Amino acid sequence: MQDFAIIFHNKILLVSLIACFSAQGLKLIIELIRHRKINFRYLVTTGGMPSAHSALVGALATGVGLTRGWESPEFAIACLFAVIVMYDAAGVRQAAGKQARILNQLLDELIHDTHHLNTEERLKELLGHTPFQVVIGLTWGIGVCLLTLSVL
Repeated sequence: MQDFAIIFHNKILLVSLIACFSAQGLKLIIELIRHRKINFRYLVTTGGMPSAHSALVGALATGVGLTRGWESPEFAIACLFAVIVMYDAAGVRQAAGKQARILNQLLDELIHDTHHLNTEERLKELLGHTPFQVVIGLTWGIGVCLLTLSVL
């Protein structure tokens, strides 16, 4: 159990998690401003502004670069991991969300045309991020890392 507790002394891990969770909290605040109501689902949902995934990997890569060196193999791994995560968030998952939106529209039309009520679950449409949301998440993660790494 003592070995497990040592994980919480890893500053880069803590900074990355702070960046991720604060980005999720920021989503809640942004949606509160946009829609004038609190929707706690934004604390646990994917998609939206800013990208919490991008914030996490941005803070991770920045923390590794600052502590291990920008020329280190660890930074190279963290940087490439960040690129893959952000590409997935803005590319693959964004495309899957668009496909889900189209399939939901087709399902709505089919139900409407056949006059049958359907209780099937709708596909989740907000899966990915726009490139802008990814860049803002990355910027958020880098900023959180620069501000908190020296404090911890």
